[in-house]
Amino acid sequence: MKPTIVFLDQYSLGEADLSPIRALGNYTGYETTQPSQVIERCREADIVITNKVLLDRATLEQLPRLRLICVAATGTNNVDLKAAAELGIAVKNAVGYSTHAVTETTIGAAIALMRQTVYYDRFTKECYAGSERQFHFGRTTHQLYGSHWGIVGLGNIGHNVAKVAAALGCSVAYTSTSGIARPEAYPCMPLDELLAWADVVSIHCPLTDRTRGLIGTRELALMKSTALLINVARGGIVDEAALAAALDARALGGAALDVFVHEPLDTDNPLLAIREPDRLLLSPHNAWSPVEAVAVLVECIVRNIRETFPTE
Repeated sequence: MKPTIVFLDQYSLGEADLSPIRALGNYTGYETTQPSQVIERCREADIVITNKVLLDRATLEQLPRLRLICVAATGTNNVDLKAAAELGIAVKNAVGYSTHAVTETTIGAAIALMRQTVYYDRFTKECYAGSERQFHFGRTTHQLYGSHWGIVGLGNIGHNVAKVAAALGCSVAYTSTSGIARPEAYPCMPLDELLAWADVVSIHCPLTDRTRGLIGTRELALMKSTALLINVARGGIVDEAALAAALDARALGGAALDVFVHEPLDTDNPLLAIREPDRLLLSPHNAWSPVEAVAVLVECIVRNIRETFPTE
């Protein structure tokens, strides 16, 4: 008998072809699911697929048929892993599907901020035609080559960012957020030392008790006033109010965020009201989402289902 599969937030994979998943069982997909709808929709499910819908202990305890949770992402912080293990529910995520996509977003953000791309694009469209001068130097620009790149969390994505940054001529160092020391091709520094050393700091660690609020007012004050901060990991690692204040005080050169504490953003988020918005790049948690990466993600989900429910 084919398993019953429920995808709680199918919209999160955009226009991806989900037919390989549908073929594995009796499939029902919901564009979105509210917390109050989870139990009823999953009551008969053997497999639940979720990207960001929360599956806590109270919910899992009411789903006796559930055998597998497929997280349509790398992070699993929306699932109570301890409760799932106690209840005999396997939890499998998608590892590695977005490594290149998030790396490109990270490197692209650093270059865009160093070259003041947003400012110069707007100037050229609004002011360059008919200008008296061929060149305009309204914002100072910098090159990435020769800079210091600090990485917070040297996992799959962190390693790839380090490799590309080094290939572009950066000196690379990292800090470990797990507390585990291991041989690496790059020097390891304590966080405070890394922040003071780096021209670019990119964050690639999971959100855990150790990393929640990791970069706040004190840590931002350690960074160079010209430095860039890039967070493509998880909201909650960076204190958003402290970051907005640092940007307004010109204590930081610029920042790029793809993740936030609340997604979508609250309308009163201080990042939306900074005085010089050209120095801040924001994207709606889509660093992972090129169609090529999403296709690999679907393959990961299929593989995870087949490992638990092998087909004959």
